[in-house]
Amino acid sequence: MSRHARPARARWPLAATGLALALVLTAIVVLSLRGADWPVVAGPPAARTSAPPGPPELYVDPNGAAAAQVRDWEAEGRHADAALVRRIADRPVATWFADDSPGYADRVRQLVAAASQTGRLPVLTLYNIPDRDCSGQSAGGAADAETYRRWVRDIAASLHGHRALIVLEPDAIPQAVEGCLDDEDTAERYRLLAEAVGALRAIPGVLVYLDAGNPTWITEPGRMLSALRRSGIRQATGFSLNVANFETTADNIAYGTRLSALLGGAHFVVDTSRNGNGPAQKGAGNQHWCNPPGRALGEPPTLRTGVPLVDAYLWVKRPGESDGACGDDAPPAGLWWAAYAVELAR
Repeated sequence: MSRHARPARARWPLAATGLALALVLTAIVVLSLRGADWPVVAGPPAARTSAPPGPPELYVDPNGAAAAQVRDWEAEGRHADAALVRRIADRPVATWFADDSPGYADRVRQLVAAASQTGRLPVLTLYNIPDRDCSGQSAGGAADAETYRRWVRDIAASLHGHRALIVLEPDAIPQAVEGCLDDEDTAERYRLLAEAVGALRAIPGVLVYLDAGNPTWITEPGRMLSALRRSGIRQATGFSLNVANFETTADNIAYGTRLSALLGGAHFVVDTSRNGNGPAQKGAGNQHWCNPPGRALGEPPTLRTGVPLVDAYLWVKRPGESDGACGDDAPPAGLWWAAYAVELAR
């Protein structure tokens, strides 16, 4: 920010002095809001007696699987188990949109409208890119590129008039960097992501974070640069880390800070939903990432992290939902698993 010398002994009319003071105070308020995407609360500066407004609170969806489990167990008299799962149900978690079945746009509209009524910010995860998860536990996605474009356009239209924070396509970029697609499909994936960023960011009040994996996946952040740029990182709000993974918050901040520096200071968010005990031991096959035992809930979701580059700690992966059918009677990916929820919350 450039500095301007103040004229010596300038004699301004009283009204002009008041106007200049108001403009300066307003500029201070705007500059104090990290990220610049958080809405500024209007009002005369002279009326403020407290700190300038910060980011909004995150929205808690009362209709999630954890909340339903609490109600069921309370009705059955399982109060101790219900109290444990309430540690998940009472926190703001992301709502995932992972298919184009009928009614998806209405579900988006209902979610963001409900959040707007509370004055809070909903978190959405969009997870429907073609060839999703490269035939892994969460395989699926839109049938083709045009179906995906239409799906994104419909979701963007449903967001009009509302605020939202979106984590866009977990794993899609690092999987492509890793080489799970051929060159043509990789190029198409990056184009689709860039188009999605553009469509979503065109909606006022919508924040978009492109997923960039986690510190133990693409361990050298420089390998992510070209893919992120081709996928629209310059237009996005920033990038996300650790979605559905267990790496510590400190390790994610260190990795994200390195990647941010390469991207010119991009901000990022960290999924802390299940990283309270850090990652499982390596060498355990799928159990390093697929429902590993002994994990715990991490830092509560917040938009006030105290770390300048970190816009939020989020529970993007909904604690208690399975990573995949990888043993120990685990259900398929994305389905609620009460026993695992209790283990995480305990």
